[in-house]
Amino acid sequence: MKLTQTFTAFFQSEKAGGLLLLFVTIVSLLLANSSIQTEYIAFWETEIGHHSITHWINDGLMTIFFLLIGLELERELYHGELANIKNAVLPIFGALGGMIVPAGIFMILNLGTLTQNGAGIPMATDIAFAIGVLSLLGNRIPASLKIFLTALAVIDDLGAILVIALFYTQTIAFNNLLIAFAIMGFLFILNRRKVHYLMPYLIGGVFMWYFMLNSGVHATITGVLLAFVIPFGDGGKETASYRLQYFLHHPVAFVILPLFAIANTCIPIHTNWHEGLSHENSIGIILGLVVGKPLGIWLFSFLAVSLGISKLPKDLKWKNILGAGMLGGIGFTMSIFITLLAFKNDGEEVITYSKIAILIASFLSGTFGFIWLKLTFKETEKSIKIK
Repeated sequence: MKLTQTFTAFFQSEKAGGLLLLFVTIVSLLLANSSIQTEYIAFWETEIGHHSITHWINDGLMTIFFLLIGLELERELYHGELANIKNAVLPIFGALGGMIVPAGIFMILNLGTLTQNGAGIPMATDIAFAIGVLSLLGNRIPASLKIFLTALAVIDDLGAILVIALFYTQTIAFNNLLIAFAIMGFLFILNRRKVHYLMPYLIGGVFMWYFMLNSGVHATITGVLLAFVIPFGDGGKETASYRLQYFLHHPVAFVILPLFAIANTCIPIHTNWHEGLSHENSIGIILGLVVGKPLGIWLFSFLAVSLGISKLPKDLKWKNILGAGMLGGIGFTMSIFITLLAFKNDGEEVITYSKIAILIASFLSGTFGFIWLKLTFKETEKSIKIK
């Protein structure tokens, strides 16, 4: 199976971005627990225009990240792995399992408690980190597994976006919401009238974002909605969609996601930090990501193949799918993002403990996934040499 040029560019930027994310996270944690702890944390809380720097990153810059995800999803639907329904079913089912099972594990432990609102936290997958770890295994990883994991993570992010829109929106200002959708409708008309200049869509997107922000629905949803009204055409290099997607790869991978990671992992680790790990919320997050993700992805993928509605790529085995599922347990940025929404009214302590649980679970998932895939593909290489 060959990789398209667009997919390769996306994969390479996410691969390098994932490694950068690891570096800046370590640096941020060190600074948050150094002699400049107070000044460092205060910097991210500095207000600009009635909002903190962290808030602008989370509600503003992350909209651009979701725009890129939307553009990538659109391309996958039209020209990528998801264009063929037989191929699309496997990552779609895998992503569903990777959301349902972790959320179920979390709810078993937290149903009826003050933290039950965090069920969406273990449902998420960090594309950049997952691909970054997968890339460390080099050329021994077949293209089909790279495509499966990437498609699964993109669908997973779409699921996370739907969860945010449906479950983490408390009060809705319908006037602002209607204005946002009216702007989207106008942009759709421009699309149908074959207006291919990017500027009207980007300007309209800014206004959409503003009214969505003030509607009560999380503003980052604007990114995905905007992606689907930007002209796709034949998907060629001259189209507005391609040009914008290609342009956003590096800024998102090397600026926006690292900034998000830095701003949201400046966590002061106190001497009693481990006490929060015994809470149902932390246990639910860790078990959901480390156990629920690979279990759900593997089970639902196996179900899709068993029902005859999909097929396993010839160069993959079920143990490879399990390894990809382990990497799917790297929630990191997306899980932290949902944490901020789920517990924004519950105090800083529960958010901090949740972040620590996410970091531990993501580290374990990445480590287990890397070791598992390295061992399984080493076995495959040996069997090929013997033959």
